[in-house]
Amino acid sequence: MSDSLQLDAATQNELQKFIAQETAQRKVNESVQKFTSLCWDKCITNVTSGRLAPAEANCLSNCVGRFLDASLQLVRDVENKRSQIGGL
Repeated sequence: MSDSLQLDAATQNELQKFIAQETAQRKVNESVQKFTSLCWDKCITNVTSGRLAPAEANCLSNCVGRFLDASLQLVRDVENKRSQIGGL
């Protein structure tokens, strides 16, 4: 066997896209895990019953909303920077 694997340009490009997609997915998963843990710790105070208290449900809803708003703004900022770089 050869020590190095020779790939054509199209295969290299496809592999780079796949790695970028997997990396992005991993980052999303890490963010969701972090946000889930953060919102749980912030909002859930009583786990003795099978239901959320109204205040806990409201807190979780607000926490999730803030997370989604921040994530969407981050995506918009990245897209704007990409378009600015592409336009140069």
